[in-house]
Amino acid sequence: MTDHLPIQLALDVLATRHAYAVFTVLLCIGLYMMIANPHLVKKIIGLNLFQTAIFLFFIASAYVRGGSIPIVEGSGSAEASLVSPLPQVIVLTAIVVGVSLTAVGLALCIRIYTEYGTLRTDALRKAMAEEDDLPAAGDGSTGGENA
Repeated sequence: MTDHLPIQLALDVLATRHAYAVFTVLLCIGLYMMIANPHLVKKIIGLNLFQTAIFLFFIASAYVRGGSIPIVEGSGSAEASLVSPLPQVIVLTAIVVGVSLTAVGLALCIRIYTEYGTLRTDALRKAMAEEDDLPAAGDGSTGGENA
């Protein structure tokens, strides 16, 4: 029976801390999309998944079982467990920054597509190397003007 103890412990942790499991899955999927996908819009979607995972982590870690709002009446007792509003404020600010970052990234994607006709990073490198804006892969030169 002792050989099932680690499995039972893992299942208990997943059952009680399901937000952390979701956080981990979203974080891994978002990171994989940003690194492995050659399409720029899909990289932005991966960045959004990564940000959402971080937001979930902040909110889940700030949860206090039995906590109450941090408003103490004039002569009230402060012995009760209070919930800090700081993580929610940080997440709200980060959401605004994330939406702005997404908008700028998508605007840059539109501009890149109108200029080069593609959003794949490998095709962009090839097109920029042909225009002499970027050195070819494996080339030791810095690009720009020819010496």
